[in-house]
Amino acid sequence: MIDAKKSALFETGFNMYLTPLIRSSFSRMLGQGVEAIPKKPVLFIANHSSWWDGLLFFYLNRTVWRHDIHMMMHEEGLQKHPYFRYLGAFSINRKKPKEILTSLQYAEGLLKQGKSVVLFPQGDEFHLETRPLAFQTGAAYLMEHCPEVPVVPLSFYYSFGHQQKPEIWIRQHPMISTGTLKHLSRKEKTAYLQELSIEQLDSLRDTVISENSEGFRPLGKRRR
Repeated sequence: MIDAKKSALFETGFNMYLTPLIRSSFSRMLGQGVEAIPKKPVLFIANHSSWWDGLLFFYLNRTVWRHDIHMMMHEEGLQKHPYFRYLGAFSINRKKPKEILTSLQYAEGLLKQGKSVVLFPQGDEFHLETRPLAFQTGAAYLMEHCPEVPVVPLSFYYSFGHQQKPEIWIRQHPMISTGTLKHLSRKEKTAYLQELSIEQLDSLRDTVISENSEGFRPLGKRRR
């Protein structure tokens, strides 16, 4: 397993690169419910359909949440882009069951140290319209081992609207208290999170199709 080597200096420098990149790549970035989370730590989960997903988490954390976040990432991807370690990325190798457990135990340790963790329960990137989302059991494992840590689900939806560049719609959903699911088995917890995320993503898709941006606010505008 490749562990994280987070660097505040590297984060600051990377943010100077990422912020203009996001602003120039999307016609607009809209968020609903994307707000600060006083409770720390939390386990963030989201659907995974684009290489932008992880970068958006970093951007949102720098501009909104300001948590000490760490992110689980494919070992092959982290080997190819090792600089992500300095942003808090650590690896998982799903081809080796023992290493899966090692990565989950590492994530558990981070949560118990008060750091927030980002997890994409699908495990891999899939097309935005792929259903079901086919969640792995990692999030449920962390819920069992860190019952005091709430889960914060997000939905990402990428769309081409009326502009040359795509737009991104982001919805932050209410926290899930792990205590409310403690009676469920790990498999049942995973199924619950999967179905909930499907409902949330489909609802966001309907909102995007209807072009109803009421309740959303711009997330990528320059500060005045």
